[in-house]
Amino acid sequence: MLFSAVLALGLLVGLSEADAGVVARVDLSAQTMTVSRDGTVLHRWPVSTARAGYRTPTGSWTPKRLHRMWYSRKYDLSPMPYAVFYSGGYAVHGTGAVRSLGRPASHGCVRLRTSNARVFYALVKDAGRANTRIVIQR
Repeated sequence: MLFSAVLALGLLVGLSEADAGVVARVDLSAQTMTVSRDGTVLHRWPVSTARAGYRTPTGSWTPKRLHRMWYSRKYDLSPMPYAVFYSGGYAVHGTGAVRSLGRPASHGCVRLRTSNARVFYALVKDAGRANTRIVIQR
């Protein structure tokens, strides 16, 4: 009962980064994503974020939904494997365009090598959306 009350309160006031079990920190300048669990860095991967003319929003979010496979309705049904949506249509997801990783190349999503997206997706599923933060900064 006490755990449920604490969990409900945490959901009402919002999960702070310090309280999150899994934190994915995306550095737009470095085009990297660093994934930590309980304060320990587990992974640091190259990513691709928004190219010129598009934007990747900065801020901190709890994931909204997860899809093992999603097809973009906005961009010609492009595949988005292991998609973790965090803000509207923006997601962290896998890509086959691995040559572009490490530099801006997307329409705004955070793209990862698909094998890395699979690992991140599994971490989020294991920890739960409520115990995950995605932080995007310049």
